[in-house]
Amino acid sequence: MKRHIDHIDHRIATLFKRYGHYAHRVSLGLLFVWFGSLKLVGHKTATSIIAHTIYWGSPDDIIPMLGSLELSIGLCLLIRPLARAAILMLLMRLPGSVLALIVLPDVCWQEFPFAPTIAGQYIIKDITIFFAAIAIAGSVREKSDSEIIH
Repeated sequence: MKRHIDHIDHRIATLFKRYGHYAHRVSLGLLFVWFGSLKLVGHKTATSIIAHTIYWGSPDDIIPMLGSLELSIGLCLLIRPLARAAILMLLMRLPGSVLALIVLPDVCWQEFPFAPTIAGQYIIKDITIFFAAIAIAGSVREKSDSEIIH
């Protein structure tokens, strides 16, 4: 029985190794395309709060800019050779995410630092997504072969 379970476990691990980074990169790419597009057509998302921490203009002007940036990030993640460009754009976006947690505590926290609001949870998720994207970008130089699909 243990041998059978070991065999199944090995096959699952091989499947994850082969498709994991690819699925991760594509799903993040689609997420950024989706949420960026929402901002471009006028829908505010929870992360639109970042527009209130960037003082280059009114939030109404900044939100479409953030949408364009997120759409670009998503497209770059979907096109494997451009994944590093996505990381650069995420680096540009990251300070706004971190800054929102600090500058807008009444919007981001129910009780600092353990109980974020829904908006705060989305911003923390964005920071986590940034580090997940770094893991993906670390694999873009690997050659795709029959064992690993990126």
